[in-house]
Amino acid sequence: MFSWVSFLTYAVVTAVTPGPNNIMSMSNGNRKGFKGALPFNLGILVGFSVVMILCTAFCSLLSTWIPKIKMPMLIAGACYMLYLAWETFRSSDSIEENHSRDGFLSGLFLQFINPKIYIYCIMSMEAYILPFYSGQILPLLAFALLLALIGFAFTLLWS
Repeated sequence: MFSWVSFLTYAVVTAVTPGPNNIMSMSNGNRKGFKGALPFNLGILVGFSVVMILCTAFCSLLSTWIPKIKMPMLIAGACYMLYLAWETFRSSDSIEENHSRDGFLSGLFLQFINPKIYIYCIMSMEAYILPFYSGQILPLLAFALLLALIGFAFTLLWS
């Protein structure tokens, strides 16, 4: 039986922690206000949704074709998330900012180079979703969009 509590706990904890989306949303919100940062955040939503759908399709195919790599992928993803947490913990308080790119397209394109959301999707799919919904296109699409919406909600919170 699918564990919504475990899944949502993982998704929320991962989405609320600092990462490129959250830090840039906070910076834009600080400089421009919430409304001024909204185009960047909407770009994040669109890019996040596209990446989640592509990553879900990739995970689904990969899980079907090569189930032996599931555990190493989970371990690599968990190690990367721990590394991000450690780097955030030991980082300094100063942030160098480049304000030249902080609109919709910047938010959209950031998603394609943001490793945190790839790990977020891979871990969610492999650990929580695919064991119960493998091969079911509509539920997988719904989960991909749910992950994107959870991530977007926290970028708005940070903004």
